[in-house]
Amino acid sequence: MPQLRKIRPGTPPGPPDWFAGFDRSLRAAGLAPTTVRVYRYAAARFLAWLHASDRTPASVSREDLLDYKHQMVKADRLKASSVNLHLQAIRWLCRWASRQGVLTSDPSEAIRTRRVPHPRRPSGLQSPAVHRLLRATGQSAPSLRLRDYALVQLLLQAGLRINEAISLEVGDVKLRERSGHVCVREGKGDSEREVPLNATARRAIQAYLGFRGNPKRDEPLFLSQRGRPLSVRGTQHLLQQLGRQARLERLGPHVLRHTFAVNYLRDNPGKLSQLAMLLGHKSVNTTAIYTQPSTEELAADLEGSRLNVDDS
Repeated sequence: MPQLRKIRPGTPPGPPDWFAGFDRSLRAAGLAPTTVRVYRYAAARFLAWLHASDRTPASVSREDLLDYKHQMVKADRLKASSVNLHLQAIRWLCRWASRQGVLTSDPSEAIRTRRVPHPRRPSGLQSPAVHRLLRATGQSAPSLRLRDYALVQLLLQAGLRINEAISLEVGDVKLRERSGHVCVREGKGDSEREVPLNATARRAIQAYLGFRGNPKRDEPLFLSQRGRPLSVRGTQHLLQQLGRQARLERLGPHVLRHTFAVNYLRDNPGKLSQLAMLLGHKSVNTTAIYTQPSTEELAADLEGSRLNVDDS
């Protein structure tokens, strides 16, 4: 077993055209750009480890891969899902190298992935945190308060993804006195769906549109301070800023979506198919994660267990 060490991937060792060929094979496979970047990083990281261990790609063996897997688990303390992602990238690298004749055989075929722990329900915000977050929107600049409040309410009350919310145009919002919905035209996987809006979300959006002077249908629903469409990064930064003002540890891009889903199932037990439609999930299996107990619930169950006897 080689000495465990931290890995700092940089330029992959070896002939540059060799790794460039692997990079081209990833792009030619039609993988998503994000997947290509992740696989390229993981492969470069593995090659850097080989180089630091005085090993070459042409001589990599099953034992090398087992050592590297041990490195990721013990020294780097990567989660099982991250380890498996790196192993998948290494499989792509080894298969490509075998086809190119760099390797005489594929040593990755016998490497097993790690068992991923049973998923826990994503955590949403509790009512006090939601109230603090909504109050934080009132601390925004006067010209942005109604926008920030409408955006947060839309994410909380409709469960949209951030990119779906900022892609909306004014004409995608239908508001009536007793009903309303948004038409999500740029959902994940190019899917389209209608998501109903409750009275809280309708009032927030109506107030924001009134402040803008009833804009045209083809204008973006949410604009930046400079009058441009909000970007994903700008929206994430805005939510992080609001989260800090609301004394929330982390307000990631999906926390408000998780909050919507958890509250929906609490108020509508068993309506998993309906929630899947609202969230834009193609499979109910994806939505089923919200039926799992949360870490907090498991801890509370253990805390209240009858076997929890303190002899002190």
